[in-house]
Amino acid sequence: MSIEDGLVVATITISLDGFVAGPDQSLDHPLGERGEELHEWLFSDAEPASAEVTGEILGGAAVIQGRNMFGPVRGEWPDDAWKGWWGDDPPYHVPVFVLTHHEREPVEMLGGTTFHFVTGGIEEALERARAAAGGGRISVAGGASTIRQFLSAGLLDRLILSIAPITLGAGERLFDGVAIGGDAGIRLRPVQVFENAVATHIVYDVVR
Repeated sequence: MSIEDGLVVATITISLDGFVAGPDQSLDHPLGERGEELHEWLFSDAEPASAEVTGEILGGAAVIQGRNMFGPVRGEWPDDAWKGWWGDDPPYHVPVFVLTHHEREPVEMLGGTTFHFVTGGIEEALERARAAAGGGRISVAGGASTIRQFLSAGLLDRLILSIAPITLGAGERLFDGVAIGGDAGIRLRPVQVFENAVATHIVYDVVR
């Protein structure tokens, strides 16, 4: 898989019945009940196609994510103690722009990751990410609400769906409220498919 510089690319894992997180999300279960099963393919070292997709997920020159992807804290930031789900050395190693309604100073982590907190919505986040990326690819890391906003605003160039061979029955759906196809909807054109024993990865161009 080769993704050109300058593109805005979202990557997310989805169940066979359309969910990207299970029900009853909590601090103990940030992806909801059974949500961790969606990402078992990420830990498979025997499937080269999945390893290639993993490289694309972590290969952006700048990253945009929703606040839920950063951590479980809601409302005003109580203090600077919580520095994200990802530990002291997050996997990004590039600037990460976190969508939030509440201002906070940037948080520098090990490995080159700095979390910047954006209160002006997806357009401001994209503008700042483009400046930080220097012409490189921008990764929209999720969650579902963030990707829906980018799709609906026509700001996404490519969507990579990793389809896990499970059903969750309930939870958060990716495409709720997003029109796909039809005269007024977004069109997703598949350009590459990778399949193996642990997941099916479909790369879509977003046609406006």
